[in-house]
Amino acid sequence: MKQKKIYLLFTLIALFISACSGGGASQPAVVRVGWAGSPDTLNPGIAILAEAYTVFELVYDSMYDLNLDGTFTLSLAESAVVSEDGTVWTFKIRDGINWHDGQPLTAEDVAWTYNLYKDTPEYPYLNGYYTAYFSKIEATPNNEVVLTLTEAIPNIESQLVFLYILPKHVWENVDKIEFDNVEMIGSGPFKMTEYVANEFVRLTANKEHFLTPPKVDEVIFQTFENQDALVQAIKTGQVDMITEMPNTAAESLKSDENIELVVGAPLAPSITDIIFNQIDPENCPTDAGGLCTGHPALRDRNVRLAMSHATDKQKLIDVILLGLGTPGLTLIPDGLGVWYNDSLVDYGFDVAKANSILDDAGYLDVDGDGIRDMPDGSRPLTFRLNWPSDSIVAPRMSELLAEMWSEIGISLEPQAVDPDALTAQCCPAFDFDIMIWGWASDPDPSSLLYVYASDGISSGSSETGYSNPAYDDLYAKQQLELNFDARKEIVWEMQKIVHDDVVYVIPFYTASVQAYRKDRFTGWVTDQSKVELADVTSLVLIEPVTK
Repeated sequence: MKQKKIYLLFTLIALFISACSGGGASQPAVVRVGWAGSPDTLNPGIAILAEAYTVFELVYDSMYDLNLDGTFTLSLAESAVVSEDGTVWTFKIRDGINWHDGQPLTAEDVAWTYNLYKDTPEYPYLNGYYTAYFSKIEATPNNEVVLTLTEAIPNIESQLVFLYILPKHVWENVDKIEFDNVEMIGSGPFKMTEYVANEFVRLTANKEHFLTPPKVDEVIFQTFENQDALVQAIKTGQVDMITEMPNTAAESLKSDENIELVVGAPLAPSITDIIFNQIDPENCPTDAGGLCTGHPALRDRNVRLAMSHATDKQKLIDVILLGLGTPGLTLIPDGLGVWYNDSLVDYGFDVAKANSILDDAGYLDVDGDGIRDMPDGSRPLTFRLNWPSDSIVAPRMSELLAEMWSEIGISLEPQAVDPDALTAQCCPAFDFDIMIWGWASDPDPSSLLYVYASDGISSGSSETGYSNPAYDDLYAKQQLELNFDARKEIVWEMQKIVHDDVVYVIPFYTASVQAYRKDRFTGWVTDQSKVELADVTSLVLIEPVTK
């Protein structure tokens, strides 16, 4: 551990000296990106955190690319043909593509990867959702992939865009779950060079990429645990771009002549959620490691409804986001456009009403200590409140929620937890009461809708343990509905069900706030409807500022 720390120190010192010297034609163009997190794993089959997917997007290719305007374009394939009944898709893979180790990438790799995702139950996010309707995948001698579906689906692009293609010759003889994949052989515009968990990820440009060879030479993602240090790093030039920041820093960065602040809708609309552990004991997935230690009061809709009425969302937006957000309703964010049910009416902030709901439900302060008790007097309404330690917004939100909910006789025991440890507590262990976390949305609503589905409880996709057969039926129905308007109506109905059941409190949908140094690199894509500077969209286009 000591040697690793010393090596990192010398690496960062060398990079800082290089930056301060102004560089020259002979020096490599190294882009340094600061962020508050780190990948939870480099194995695409089991990854959860958004930071992992940022790296996957740069190192791997997939069948489709997602554009900043929300549209899709073919990537690995030069053409796609669908059968008349919509169940057979034939993709012609481009010739001449190579893996980072020089081996050729062919349709055989693509078919093998899709079958791996489909046939590996331990890959819950892939096997349980993206490949749910895959029946058979075969490679042909013409370098084609023939994907046969059990039924026609309306969203093949969104099902394939995050299924990153893996090299068969690397993966076929390893333990697919335990494989740490540190060498990360891909075919994308950047190659994995070095990775130290919770410290940095170093990528080298793949100048021979078939579509988008980068203009820079390297990208280094550096983890900052302290958000103030993250902001200071871009001010001093230690990093060239930061992917997130406390909104309190926005004004100071905006006034810096060397820094450009970019604010807009995120490429993957983000949702911050207040998660209630409401799993019924009969649904506890003990075979999958379920502990199900949640406070029983949270299984009562009255308690969740009262807490929703006692949550001042506008105050959270004003204080935490400095107004850069909108009140949330369900896991489907307003950034998903027509899929967002804007007809829903939120539970208004009303402390008196919240107290009345709890009084009527029998949650009284029996001993006069200011904290309500269960109707049977067995325990107080004191809830554990956890959040990932790399969260920028959660610490202040936890303080505000404690103040708000104390007004209705609920107390909290707040604690930040390492993201990996919190994932283990969450899903499918259900070893928590309340969490503050969030999601990054797919361009199609199905992935977030699946989080509410009963099937997600044992797979680890569900974080609340919510189960509603009527909702499950509608989820299956919308998966196959080819008529756009009919599918939209189903998706809206599903949002109404979970909103009525108060499955979550969604405090807000955030804007994306990022920043880059104007004196180091130029070409960042900022003229689109959505903002994302740390993905392949910008990182293959930027180049050093000419001095």
